[in-house]
Amino acid sequence: MLVINALTGHLWGSIESKFYSLKLMLTSMILLIITNNFIGLTPFTYGLTSSLWFNSSLALSCWGCFLLSGWVFSFKASAAHLVPAGSPVVLIPFLVIIETISVTIRPLTLSVRLMANMSAGHIVLALMSNVMSSYLGYGMLGLLTILMVSYYLFEFFVCFIQAYIFTLLLSLYSIEHPTI
Repeated sequence: MLVINALTGHLWGSIESKFYSLKLMLTSMILLIITNNFIGLTPFTYGLTSSLWFNSSLALSCWGCFLLSGWVFSFKASAAHLVPAGSPVVLIPFLVIIETISVTIRPLTLSVRLMANMSAGHIVLALMSNVMSSYLGYGMLGLLTILMVSYYLFEFFVCFIQAYIFTLLLSLYSIEHPTI
């Protein structure tokens, strides 16, 4: 619980106190991702966070809600985010296109980053267990076990870090909402 409080405390700092539901959503999101990451660490299971579809549904639903409610709540303020302040008038159409592309690919980058990091760790764990089983008869069991446990602990911490980064990026995207 101490770790969860430390992770969510930083996330909540950037959000005003009147947006309690956003804080609750981000806390639920970090717990959901951590839980699914830990399930993926269990041998012979497939973690949902290794799936592009699961990650995309999380990222798209949250990002879409932030984007849609921002445009509905304040069209002018949301449109103003597409043009940096002090931009030359000649460059405004080009900057709007670039910023629109940048905003549009956010859920894709969130999804792919989480999927790639979790899948890579799971693949390395599987490869290490295959190597370990092939070297059982050579007296290297102790060394390989230490390496495997060490990497497993590393993956344990990666589960926390990946959940934190995913949720932190979502909270940063929510800051662009006109009311936050």
